[in-house]
Amino acid sequence: MTTSGSKDFELDVAEYVEEAFERCGLEVRTGYDLKTAKRSLNLLLADWANRGLNQWTIKQRTVTLAVGDGEYDLGNDVIDVLSVICRRDGTDYSLERLSRDDYLTIPNKTTQGRPNQFFLDRQVTPNLKIWPVPENTTDVIVYDALTRMDDADIYTDTMDMPFRFYPCLAAGLAYYIALKRAPNRVQMLKAVYEEEFERAATEDRDRSSFNVVPKYEYYRAG
Repeated sequence: MTTSGSKDFELDVAEYVEEAFERCGLEVRTGYDLKTAKRSLNLLLADWANRGLNQWTIKQRTVTLAVGDGEYDLGNDVIDVLSVICRRDGTDYSLERLSRDDYLTIPNKTTQGRPNQFFLDRQVTPNLKIWPVPENTTDVIVYDALTRMDDADIYTDTMDMPFRFYPCLAAGLAYYIALKRAPNRVQMLKAVYEEEFERAATEDRDRSSFNVVPKYEYYRAG
């Protein structure tokens, strides 16, 4: 038996649309069919950003600090910030995340020093607020950001995701199209989509060691 030896299977936007229409029992017949499917595809990607971490979209970035400046606009492709460190003389110091209320109640927001806390103000363009504010220009803020996936702009585009998410994307697009074109298949396609997403998200999770240490403060020997 001879195998192909290739591992480059990849669908473009038009092929995802065709697959989704077929799952709905339909055919792509008009330009508007393509247009409405592409719109649904981009809305599906927006929904994925709300469903949790997509590991391949995590980007590590840096911020150049300015003395006394505690606020920095991040890219408008940033969805959330997962972790932040301050790098000083080759040593990394973690920053604790604050809530909006915690940041608001800091008495003196102009205190200078090595930053050890941050608040992400999630506006249309996210703004990273750090405290204490920088005391030099040699410290560097390094952060892991969850970022947006590339849009589906033209029908020959391929999608910004690993191959293990291809079935999930096809299932999700079929469900979205069914909401508009095949209402009799909505429940079935939704169930398939949720199952595919759960399987892909579970595979995509961050793997690390996990230890459970019991607390004995309330234990009393007999």
